Amino acid sequence: MSVAGERVPEGVDIRVPSAARVYDWLLGGSHNFDADRAVGEKVMAVLPSGRQVAASNRAFLRRAVQYMVGQGITRFLDLGSGIPAVGNVHEIAQGMDPGCQVVYVDYDKVAVAHSRLILDGNPNAAVVEEDLCEPQAVLNSAAVRALLDVDEPIGLLMVAVFHFIPDSLRPAEIVAHYREALPAGSLVALSHLTADHAPREMAAVTEAMKNSRDPMYFRPYADVAALFDGLELVEPGVVSAPLWHPEPGLRDIEPDDVYAGVGRKV
Repeated sequence: MSVAGERVPEGVDIRVPSAARVYDWLLGGSHNFDADRAVGEKVMAVLPSGRQVAASNRAFLRRAVQYMVGQGITRFLDLGSGIPAVGNVHEIAQGMDPGCQVVYVDYDKVAVAHSRLILDGNPNAAVVEEDLCEPQAVLNSAAVRALLDVDEPIGLLMVAVFHFIPDSLRPAEIVAHYREALPAGSLVALSHLTADHAPREMAAVTEAMKNSRDPMYFRPYADVAALFDGLELVEPGVVSAPLWHPEPGLRDIEPDDVYAGVGRKV
């Protein structure tokens, strides 16, 4: 089956929007379908800064990976990695150190299929099709086991994923499960959308996403900060994404709807 000349992986219902593909659309990508674009348009209608929010989050990912490589991290586990876009983790990390190893994890078949195409021929990068909410399944996958087999620090990335996980799935326990599996010295980057600064607009975004495959659950600062329990926060702590190791000149034009931080396992 194909849409616009592009093969759709078996089992994908293109009538049901997914967060990975809506995010891809917000970032200006092309790996999305009519249902995803319709939701994206609804998000933009109620949150005109939607594309800037997505770009700001992506910029945090880039800076976090650069920071980690600068700290000597050469192995990365990216949970809920989404559809490949310019500035993927392996592009950033291997651009700084070609020996960096990266394992992506996602349960969206379109994201996984495109990741496999992009990673073909790259011996230091792989993708695992699993749900990050099932830590044991992720950690038992062959690619992740190989990554964790060496007792060296890992860069764990959980960027823009936990606002898709309801309280009923106990997000703090999910984070703790992964944290406990990491060697000492590992770094954990996490970002999370919030409604603290624009409650009315974010309530409308929640409404726009409620019938998608991935409804959203925005959390206040205290709840996001609690996800870093058990880690030593890297300065400046948990802050609005543009304030985490900011790039000069960008602060005034970036939104504050994403909390972000990096913690170290000691």
